[in-house]
Amino acid sequence: KIFKELRDMTETILALDLGTHTGWALRHLDGNITSGTEHFKPNRFEGGGMRYLRFKHWLTEIKTCTDGVSAIYFEEVRRHMGVDAAHAYGGFLATLTAWCEHHNIPYQGVPVGTIKKHATGKGNAGKDDMIVAARARGYKPVDDNEADALALLHWAIETQEV
Repeated sequence: KIFKELRDMTETILALDLGTHTGWALRHLDGNITSGTEHFKPNRFEGGGMRYLRFKHWLTEIKTCTDGVSAIYFEEVRRHMGVDAAHAYGGFLATLTAWCEHHNIPYQGVPVGTIKKHATGKGNAGKDDMIVAARARGYKPVDDNEADALALLHWAIETQEV
């Protein structure tokens, strides 16, 4: 157990709930966890690709500020409620995976049901359930996106030996 705790302090892990309102959770080298929601809603006069450029710049900023990222986990969504959400998710996913490949950072998608089941015991948990689960761990998520990212980060730490 001591070895695992020491190893845990050597990797910076980023967990992402991709979307226009991207939830994120980051385990720093010292083991501390920070989290939040970053907004990539396109501005009125921006071209369609600007949200993805801002997302890419944000990823680079995190990498720079943390002295590197060892691995990225993202929520793998297979079904969207609308066409716009599906298109946006696809754009964020393409941007993320290309950025990870460029920087030689390993990445892994994790199915939504897997994350929800790990956090709440139910693979079909609702948004409120995910927020309650995050609060039970001592966090104060501003929305379900941040709660999902926190749940994903804990799934990675607890099941992936990172």
